[in-house]
Amino acid sequence: MKRPITAWFTLAAAPAAALAAALAPAFAAAAPLTVAWRDKAPYHHTENGVERGFLLARAKAVFAGAGIEAQFVMEPAKRIWANLDNGTPNYCSIGWYRLPGRERVAQYSKPLHTDLPHTILVAPGAAARVRAHPTLRALLADPGLTLGVVDGVSYGARLDALIAASGNRIDRRTVIPTRMMRMLAAGRVSFMFIDREDLAYLSGREPGVREALRHDFADMPAGLARHLVCGKDVAPALMERIDKAIDKVRAAADGARAPAGAGT
Repeated sequence: MKRPITAWFTLAAAPAAALAAALAPAFAAAAPLTVAWRDKAPYHHTENGVERGFLLARAKAVFAGAGIEAQFVMEPAKRIWANLDNGTPNYCSIGWYRLPGRERVAQYSKPLHTDLPHTILVAPGAAARVRAHPTLRALLADPGLTLGVVDGVSYGARLDALIAASGNRIDRRTVIPTRMMRMLAAGRVSFMFIDREDLAYLSGREPGVREALRHDFADMPAGLARHLVCGKDVAPALMERIDKAIDKVRAAADGARAPAGAGT
């Protein structure tokens, strides 16, 4: 007895469908990756319309070394994490601290770079009051000072926790660090945390920095590693290739840090 044509198609389609389902992750992973980066000089930024930044250059070398096609795009920090949270396919980003809440939506690479500890930038009118505090914890307990916080990014788990428990007045703004520096120079905030790489780069470029004072505390948390992150759909094999390329790129640099103000 001949098998009905409709039944034959059903049986033939079943293994094909199963094969397609099995290969789907591989095909998805083979698609070009979108690699987002936020405006944060000197790590990754634009200058006269040209993409710059030592960490952006390092990330491009990593993807080239891994043989992975990637399209680099600049996006705001909040949009980047919204895209990861929403499961945007074939999506990665560079230059992020490892935080428990973020690991829910993203895979982390090996470290691309390790920061120096943060420093504090102080408004001239608040300098005496800030210097009167012997420790960072004492500074953060002063209700007479206003701490400027850049919203949508992390200062690292330890600093984030200290800021959350701070007795200071908090002025939280969704701005880039240079805008917060201008607020500080105008006396609208008393002090702010800043990456030392940022400060070295901006010292000769941002007027607000020239008017501010730098102050360090011995109990400032250690600098953290910055990673490349990718959505959960990016195949483990690709993440392994990225990690191997990171090892080679960092080894080629002999562990040297980017020079202050680097724009390559």
